[in-house]
Amino acid sequence: MSVPVIAGLGTAQPPSALQDELWEGFFSRHFSGTTRSLAQRIFANSGVTRRQAAVNPLLEDVSDWPTERRMRRYQVEALPLGKEAVGRALTAAGLDAGDIGLFIVCSCTGYATPGLDILLARDLGMAADTQRMFIGHMGCYAALPGLGAASDFVTARGRPALLLCAELTSLHIQPSSSRVDTQQIVSHALFSDAAVAAVVVPGGRGYALREVTAVTDTSTADHMTWDVTDAGFRMGLSPKVPQVLSRHVHGLVDDLLARHGVASSDVDGWAVHPGGPRILNVVERELALPPEGLAASRATLDEHGNCSSPTVLLILDRLGRSTPAARRVVMLAFGPGLTLYAALLDRQD
Repeated sequence: MSVPVIAGLGTAQPPSALQDELWEGFFSRHFSGTTRSLAQRIFANSGVTRRQAAVNPLLEDVSDWPTERRMRRYQVEALPLGKEAVGRALTAAGLDAGDIGLFIVCSCTGYATPGLDILLARDLGMAADTQRMFIGHMGCYAALPGLGAASDFVTARGRPALLLCAELTSLHIQPSSSRVDTQQIVSHALFSDAAVAAVVVPGGRGYALREVTAVTDTSTADHMTWDVTDAGFRMGLSPKVPQVLSRHVHGLVDDLLARHGVASSDVDGWAVHPGGPRILNVVERELALPPEGLAASRATLDEHGNCSSPTVLLILDRLGRSTPAARRVVMLAFGPGLTLYAALLDRQD
């Protein structure tokens, strides 16, 4: 039986802006009173230098838009971004859209019916019998269950699958307020937009998907939330999240590696979702990683911010393009639940 392999990755991002420009040109006026000085410190310590926005607040303030208007704009912006990422992934894999047996779309920042899965399948020329799956409201870890579903389909059917993660967090800037709300400040300082696609095929060259696994601590379900409000989607992000990760990440990774007879020292690529600098520091400490172990994750946070579900795929793409390319990779992502997902990959040449 052929092992499922990520044979092509494709990335697409809207125009970028410097974090300092976003602060000076918009957010310094968005926050007021004592909130402003707190927000300035959080922005400065976010680990982000540059990030991308399909709807740039320096040019267009959506903070007072109703959710309906934001959802209409989501379709306008996400469709070409998704098409660009998918096209690049298919080209990298040497396939046509008509070859795809399953098309999976992950997104928690916009909803419409017909959705991106239907519209992109139509515009790209996928076959009428292409199966589709939409994964919503899993947030930052959605790429990994998406890869798991793609992997299972490829193994069972022997046909290629395509995963697209597309997020437009820029559409969910919340209305200005003088009330101190640290969780909103953090989300406004970190989040960014991106689309990344991955083609999974039976065998061949690329990153073989050995296993996708997860653990959920439902006792901390209120630590990370994403609520649909009349003014867009509102992030809830408890400062206790790093503590929860510290309790579970070591066991999750150790068990995954043990099942495959792999030691942590055998892993030369760590694609860890950069939920923020504290998240990366906790993972680095708990897994006893070397100082350069999370360099790709920190560089991605620095250059792209937290793009929600596409972010771990951006890091995997970086690891695959490095010299030399990472041979064995552990992917880690975290989100509502509170859920930790992990995947083990190794490079096939």
